[in-house]
Amino acid sequence: MTTVDLNSDLGESFGAWPMGDDDAMIGIATSANVACGFHAGDPDIMRNTVRLAKARGVSIGAHPGYHDLNGFGRRPVPGLTAAEIENLVAYQIGALQAVAALEGHRVTHVKAHGALSNVGCVDDMTARAIAAAIKAVDRDLVFVVLPNTALARAGEALGLRLANEVFADRAYDDDAALVSRSQPGAVLHDPALIAQRVVRMVQDRAVVSVSGKTIKVAVDTVCIHGDTRGAVDIARSVRAALEAEGITLAPFARG
Repeated sequence: MTTVDLNSDLGESFGAWPMGDDDAMIGIATSANVACGFHAGDPDIMRNTVRLAKARGVSIGAHPGYHDLNGFGRRPVPGLTAAEIENLVAYQIGALQAVAALEGHRVTHVKAHGALSNVGCVDDMTARAIAAAIKAVDRDLVFVVLPNTALARAGEALGLRLANEVFADRAYDDDAALVSRSQPGAVLHDPALIAQRVVRMVQDRAVVSVSGKTIKVAVDTVCIHGDTRGAVDIARSVRAALEAEGITLAPFARG
């Protein structure tokens, strides 16, 4: 029997400014990656997201990013040292752990956000710093990574448990990297096509690039971005398609 996790990046509102439909997405996903205040989110948003997740049996993870609210964490911040990256990642994990404790829930995993993840996929120093921060805070936290990247190698080197992630709503280059959001077609929006694509990813343990190349990858969890246009419809279509194929949806780690 095939089992896979369905995760979404949530808690990305800030104060009076809403982002996405967390209530609906938490009803569909099995794991939630919660923004920790650096690229989005604030203590009130974080606690509400954790509360919703616990009520629906959804696992939660920290979603640390660069300190860049204006750019939603999608702009690289050059010049940071390894220690500075460790500090910002550990700070954000700790913030979510504290907020989760208020609701009696537990943080189970960490997934780097946006530009921090993109840089970490190709830069060994950044990848090692992220992994080192996770291990120092709690070596039992699962490290969510893109397969075959510097993030995966760093996590393996430090003995962290990995969850290999594929993206439902993002296009892939021939090297299995995500197509830059600056390029046309980088973000996908058709729920039916995305659902068919995800079923193939999970069944074949592979992604298909924009040129049609099939690339074998490990698949433990599938991400649907909470801020993508039509995210709820996409998530519902993906979940329904997976379940129709007899694929079990369950968190890769329990809180």
